[in-house]
Amino acid sequence: MEIALRVAIIVLTIIVGLCVGSFLNVIIYRVPNGMSIAKPASHCPKCKNPIKWYDNVPILSYIILGGKCRHCKGKISLRYPSVELLNGILWFVSLTLFTNVIVPSFACNWIKFGVSIVTCSTLICIFFSDYDNMEIPEVFHLILLLCGLVYLIDNPTFDNILIKVIGFIASGFLFYIVNLIYKAIHKRDGIGFGDVELVAVAGLILGIYQMLFALLIACVGGGIILLILSAIKKEKGREYPFAVFLTIGITISLFVGEYVINWYLNILR
Repeated sequence: MEIALRVAIIVLTIIVGLCVGSFLNVIIYRVPNGMSIAKPASHCPKCKNPIKWYDNVPILSYIILGGKCRHCKGKISLRYPSVELLNGILWFVSLTLFTNVIVPSFACNWIKFGVSIVTCSTLICIFFSDYDNMEIPEVFHLILLLCGLVYLIDNPTFDNILIKVIGFIASGFLFYIVNLIYKAIHKRDGIGFGDVELVAVAGLILGIYQMLFALLIACVGGGIILLILSAIKKEKGREYPFAVFLTIGITISLFVGEYVINWYLNILR
């Protein structure tokens, strides 16, 4: 592949990733609130003035405007450029790991790349939706389910299908049982059904082994962070959105889970 073509693909991936990240901000706010993602047009939440296209350029507009609305000078949340940048970075990582555009020696699978960027963008929406509202809109689960089915079609071997189907069933069943036990003891749900659906569809994408790695990251990392927050804020009985940690674990496992598992199995051998 010519160097000029490689550079063009890299630049295009990052730019489109940033633009999609800008659209994710709309989805994150409107979908959980049952609003249309098409109307009304993007506007300042304070003064309601429509945002012109030149004030809606990912990252760049935020810097030029100094993080403030052009009309009312109201402060624009740092979340907006952060989501744009995060999505652009995840798309770039997907391009690096699943194609040979950046590293010629890597295996190239454009279907994996496509599924990866859709999965990562959806996980970003789930992260902030659960953080803001403690719930996950059903449409995000459906998108991830479709991603998992595409992965099956891409590699329709018996072993691959078996691992992915086991990941789907076992992950969802595990969380469902854990919630039943918690509910029997504490008389209330400990895990939302949205989390059960999330680990199930993620298990279909990752397969049982990578899903276990994702759960390990989510549980250990989430446990440490929650212990720190509890010690600092000294709040007992407060509920925290667990899908926030699940999305991080799933993303990491999507990128490096296979390498980590193979490394661990080689040590055992």
